[in-house]
Amino acid sequence: MEPIYIAGVGMTPFGRHPQWSVKDLTRQAVTTALQDAGCSARQLQAAYFSNATQGHMEGQHMVRGQLALRAMGVEGIPVVNVENACASASTALHLAVQHVRSGAADIVLAVGAEKMWSEDKARMFAAFDGAWDVHDTEAGRARLLAMGEGVMPPPGSQSPRPYSVFMDIYAAMGRLHMDIFGTTQQQFAAVAAKNHAHSVHNPLAQYREALSVQQVLAAPPISYPLTLPMCSPVSDGAAAAIVCSAAGLKRLQGDARRAVRVLACVLQTGSEREAMDLENHLVRKASHRLYEQAGVAPQDVGVAEVHDATAIGEILQSELLGLVPPGQGGPAAERGDTSLGGSIPINPSGGLESKGHPIGATGLGQVFELVAQLRGEAGARQVPGARIALAENGGGLAGVEEAVACLTLLGR
Repeated sequence: MEPIYIAGVGMTPFGRHPQWSVKDLTRQAVTTALQDAGCSARQLQAAYFSNATQGHMEGQHMVRGQLALRAMGVEGIPVVNVENACASASTALHLAVQHVRSGAADIVLAVGAEKMWSEDKARMFAAFDGAWDVHDTEAGRARLLAMGEGVMPPPGSQSPRPYSVFMDIYAAMGRLHMDIFGTTQQQFAAVAAKNHAHSVHNPLAQYREALSVQQVLAAPPISYPLTLPMCSPVSDGAAAAIVCSAAGLKRLQGDARRAVRVLACVLQTGSEREAMDLENHLVRKASHRLYEQAGVAPQDVGVAEVHDATAIGEILQSELLGLVPPGQGGPAAERGDTSLGGSIPINPSGGLESKGHPIGATGLGQVFELVAQLRGEAGARQVPGARIALAENGGGLAGVEEAVACLTLLGR
């Protein structure tokens, strides 16, 4: 297949930004990506705009991308709005890649922007309520929470304060992992401590304070085994990428040597399975397709950004992607294998737990980090010699797993 490249990337700081609108965030990320690629807005031939919550938060249920992009002068081209829960931004990238690969365009924009933080906590957390089957809420909740029944939460390990029900579900998944593999709360804490340490070196991260394993364990509980630093925050932010063919790359004014190749990009939806049938997990299936398309093995991956909406998520995904053996995600984190300097660094950006999680921008935020890593431009969080990088971004819930996952493999 003709090679597809990411020629430029841009990202805003992730965090609480009441002073910036969706249009402001979009402008910042896209402008930076255009400058990084040496591309003018007039050269864009199509755009995929990712956003999941603006309809709920602001009432802008339709034409979000057309409005956000026109506000910065990008108009008169096909604009497609993309919503795929927390996997929206990676799905926008997937569609941009397919658009270029089809030959319909040479230079295409993928951008995700989200404003989620609000003083109205009930409204803010309700933004997640549509990410599972609203016609099966009680049965779905019972089915998902039943995964954690093998491990009894200790007294005082549940927060009395409001939070997303997804944290209870991640906690149930974590307790199932504890029951099957003997994973410990301390190992989940090791993941969080590692990611908070990584984010110290990321100037765009929402949190930049290092935490020890002991501090993570002593933090306020959310839902056992999760404590507050093990969970991603609610965030605002935007990220963007310029996707192009070889012909498009030649028309840009940037340094073509900094372009990163898209080796493979796979979009997968879930299927019915038993909770313990992890071989049929959608991420496991997607990873097989991804590695086959790219002609590489998990051992070839030098750095990864995975969907750690909680520390439990990182352990699960590291195993499902084949980066560590089944059941070894916890011990690997505890040994430092997934830290900078370890055998397979995961989430050098700080991950969703520390970098932040504006869900319509998250997947492109992962790509922003991995492009920097492959270019050797990640500064103090650089993974030496990284040549192949993997991003995994999941979204929503269906059955006993995510509703969708998008995996992207990048290389130099």
